[in-house]
Amino acid sequence: MINLLSILAVGFFLGMRHATDADHVIAVTTIVSRQSSVRRAALTGIVWGLGHTLTILAVGSAIIVFGLVIPPRIGLTMEFSVGLMLIVLGILNLRGVLRAAQTFAPEHNVPQERNVHSHAHSHGDYVHTHAHAHEPEAHAHSAEQTPLAWLDRSLGQVSVYQFVRPLVVGVVHGLAGSAAVALLVLTTIRNPAWAVFYLLIFGLGTIAGMTLITAAIALPFSYGARSSALIRGLAAASGLISVGFGLFLTYRIGVIEGLFSGALQWTPR
Repeated sequence: MINLLSILAVGFFLGMRHATDADHVIAVTTIVSRQSSVRRAALTGIVWGLGHTLTILAVGSAIIVFGLVIPPRIGLTMEFSVGLMLIVLGILNLRGVLRAAQTFAPEHNVPQERNVHSHAHSHGDYVHTHAHAHEPEAHAHSAEQTPLAWLDRSLGQVSVYQFVRPLVVGVVHGLAGSAAVALLVLTTIRNPAWAVFYLLIFGLGTIAGMTLITAAIALPFSYGARSSALIRGLAAASGLISVGFGLFLTYRIGVIEGLFSGALQWTPR
């Protein structure tokens, strides 16, 4: 019994370590870079962890209890989807940075009041910077002219909408990693019920780890809310890293590991 409890404790801390995987951190960074609140960033980490844990539990339990075998092509496809997701998230970030830079350009039509200035502000969950004035309030653009504005208009009043993106990202990551986690558990715990419980503990560790990570990542963005150049630079950096790592993953999985050819080389990880 003591050995089993020790294994479960190790599972919790392995879950926390799992949250630090490069693709996980890069993905949540692109989401957190749109926020300037440490609290909202931590909630983003919790929601990501819930999506990841639900998928790990569902797929991992099927492998443990029913002996489900994931074919190599499906396994590689699930991992390939992570790379595509990182590319999309990175492009969305870079588009937001470019739009903010264009809006901030001197030739942009900004009212010439005496108190024209610049600082970061938000429209819904979208944070950006540009020059504008107060007294009287004058904005260089409509609140509708921001990325994802049409979704915000349609779903902005639905509280769960703000957390759909990290939930979906967590689910995709869970799909890619569930086979490796389940197979690792099977080599250690032979009792199916305890093995599934281990997955739950592992998932709780992942949630805890990602909550701490997203809160820490949000700190420089929270500080950057006072500096337009800093927040644009951090957002651009996270977007470029996300696109670059996504391209690396898709190349490795598609070409080196043979997803696009007949020579499949898949090792769950």
